[in-house]
Amino acid sequence: MATRPFDVDGSPFFVAEGIFAAEIVAECRRRGLLAGAYALRRPRGATFLRRLARDLAEQRKAPRVLIRRGLTLLRAEPAVLRRQTGLGAEAARAGEVLRGVAALLAGHPRRP
Repeated sequence: MATRPFDVDGSPFFVAEGIFAAEIVAECRRRGLLAGAYALRRPRGATFLRRLARDLAEQRKAPRVLIRRGLTLLRAEPAVLRRQTGLGAEAARAGEVLRGVAALLAGHPRRP
């Protein structure tokens, strides 16, 4: 795993996004940097269809491969969410995350 410096001076928050973002929750909490940690909980069927439409439009692979891969990811999604919440992220729908981040930004002054 690669590492690189990450400077957040002058910013009240930073957002780590993606399947591996939960990996840094414990360390951010330990350093007092964690304002919130979320794992998106979305309807699996909708995620499957969005992913398939994107991948077909981008012609990433043959349609049969994309469908098989999508079904594999669909079945794996509950385990991924359990792992992320096990690492300290809170399972939440997109609207809940957006409202939570907006509340944090509204109540937190910017650092100089």
